[in-house]
Amino acid sequence: MASDMSAASLEELRQIIDAHLHLEGPLLPMLHGIQEAFGHIPAEAHAPIAEALNISRAELHGVISFYHDFREKPAGRHVLKICRAEACQAVGGEALAEATLSKLGLDWHGTTKNGAVTVEPVYCLGLCACAPAAMMDDRVVGRVDTARMDEMLTEAGA
Repeated sequence: MASDMSAASLEELRQIIDAHLHLEGPLLPMLHGIQEAFGHIPAEAHAPIAEALNISRAELHGVISFYHDFREKPAGRHVLKICRAEACQAVGGEALAEATLSKLGLDWHGTTKNGAVTVEPVYCLGLCACAPAAMMDDRVVGRVDTARMDEMLTEAGA
C-alpha cells in the first residue's frame, strides 16, 4: 500500500510505537501518543501497529472505533464537545445540540468548512448540576444556552 505519510512522519510513527512496546498493555498509550503527534490515527499507522503488537488489523480497528476520543481524520483547530447525558438532556441539552449542529451545517464528528471547529458528543462532563454543559478544547462550560453557545463558536472562529 502506498503511503501518504512523509518519510519523517513514518519515522516519527515508528519511534512512538517503539517507545511504548515495553509497556504492559501498550496499545492505548501507543494510540494516544500517535493521536497527540498527528492529530488523529492515520490509516498508514494501522499496519505498523498491528505488526508490532502481533494483533490483527480488525482487532486494532475494534479498539480505535470503540473509544470515541480516537479520530480517523484530523479535528478542527477547536473541538467542541456537547454533553449527551441524561442530566443535560433533561434541561435542554438535546435541543442545544440540534440547534448547534444545524447552525454549523454539521453532523456529529463533523468539522466546519473553515476548519475552525469539530463537534463531538460526550457522555457526561461532570457538570450535571450546571447542565446543559459543553467543553471547548479543555474549557468546560456549564448552563450553556444558545446565546452562550454562539459566543463560544464566535470565539473559536466558526
